[in-house]
Amino acid sequence: MKIEITGGDLTLKEFYKIVYENASVVLNKSAVTELDKCYKFLKEYSDKKLIYGINTGFGPMAQYRINNEDRNQLQYNLIRSHASGCGAILRPEFLKATLVARLSSLMKAKSGIHKTTIEVLKEFINHNILPQIFEHGGVGASGDLVQLAHVALCLIGEGEVMYEGKLQSTKKVLFKLDIKPLDVFIREGLALMNGTSCMTGIGMINTVMAYRATKWQIIMSAMVNEISEAYDDHISRELNMVKPHHGQQEIANAMRKILRGSKLMKKRQEHLYDKEVTEDVLDDKVQEYYSSRCLPQIIGPIWDTIKYTEKVLTAEINSVNDNPIIDYKNEHIYHGGNFHGDYVSIEMDKLKIAITKLSILAERQLNYLLNHNLNKKLPPFINMGKLGLNFGLQGMQYTATSTVAENQTLSNPMYVHSIPNNNDNQDIVSMGSNAALMCNRVIENTFDVLAVHLIAICQAIDYRGIQMKLSPITKSLYDTIRNMVPVFIDEPKARYEELASVRKYLSENDLY
Repeated sequence: MKIEITGGDLTLKEFYKIVYENASVVLNKSAVTELDKCYKFLKEYSDKKLIYGINTGFGPMAQYRINNEDRNQLQYNLIRSHASGCGAILRPEFLKATLVARLSSLMKAKSGIHKTTIEVLKEFINHNILPQIFEHGGVGASGDLVQLAHVALCLIGEGEVMYEGKLQSTKKVLFKLDIKPLDVFIREGLALMNGTSCMTGIGMINTVMAYRATKWQIIMSAMVNEISEAYDDHISRELNMVKPHHGQQEIANAMRKILRGSKLMKKRQEHLYDKEVTEDVLDDKVQEYYSSRCLPQIIGPIWDTIKYTEKVLTAEINSVNDNPIIDYKNEHIYHGGNFHGDYVSIEMDKLKIAITKLSILAERQLNYLLNHNLNKKLPPFINMGKLGLNFGLQGMQYTATSTVAENQTLSNPMYVHSIPNNNDNQDIVSMGSNAALMCNRVIENTFDVLAVHLIAICQAIDYRGIQMKLSPITKSLYDTIRNMVPVFIDEPKARYEELASVRKYLSENDLY
């Protein structure tokens, strides 16, 4: 599979195929031609003019002129001096996502780079040569300077890369694959480093995984409704259409489709309206708890948040986000702040808040299933062994609860934690990469919670013996999980391996 990079229309779906399915990238020929024209213009235009980052220093040292004979060395100095990250190395998918995001941006042909830059980037992506980038680095204002400096360092043949599952010398890997390292011409160092591609790449992955987690929570919510034999009017079109939020409509519609064919959902008309109710105290609740009844209203804004995040991140990955901007057609160079990561940072904060709420919803539904005083249909902790001697899912609940608590703490926004630096040249910053990484931690945590929740759901289904009354969609998920994890009749062994297998399945798959 090949995906053409034009610099203007990379979608989330195409991004996913490149990062996760190893689709190869090809360069749009017209865009390459435009890029070459931009480079030639800058080369000629900058010969006798003072242009930031070409014949000046950087940041607060921009007032110092650089001699023409030192211009190339200036770019190398910038790359090497800023390759100063620390902490853990980013996960392989984050490394590849960063490369894809940087390639897409540079293909806009507004950066004045030589075409060999994009050709080397393409080779790195297609051969899965992943530059070593560390978690701790840039502040996301003059771009992801430190993170992208590590990318640039590897492109010029220095530093280390992840290749074939291990950290190796970039020089040796490129020699083995007969790939020539990048030569610096005019501003390749600044153009590679001065952008939002690390935070954007991670943000795109976060968007993919947020969609996935939310889809799983929708189907699990439907299954909780089946277990409790809830009334179905809370997901009806008639109720939800009078509150015209798009997300609410979509979630209600999705749940109706998921529950189609279920023999467990109750009709309020049949149970309460078509017959006389004479009891003073009803055994069954007239309305379910909010974690079952208010799903379109709770998951709806989460879904809307993810969709808007996709819109913003897709715009960012298809943007020119370095500085200055080279406009060869109008023969002008514009200075500004397209490298600033606020668009990404605030979206990552919003997304992590939304997914934290998703994890809270899952934990509340889990608590409903485990607390016999609430559900009145299941034994304590869905214990199918001897009460007191065996413990059911009691231990797993601690894991879910503590993980949700961590999500709640991580939901403190990064966007507002600006700290001036760079001799106060960068006096207000985005902390975009930090925001993206914290958001990812929340999403990863949520899959842990969902795994516990889904095991509990299947346990409840088994206890109630309602497998054959489930809808076709929920029955399919139940069967899948039961092939991975047997029913917990007693506890002769630790269950962490089974929990890990369910978590892995949820994080790597979509059911619908």
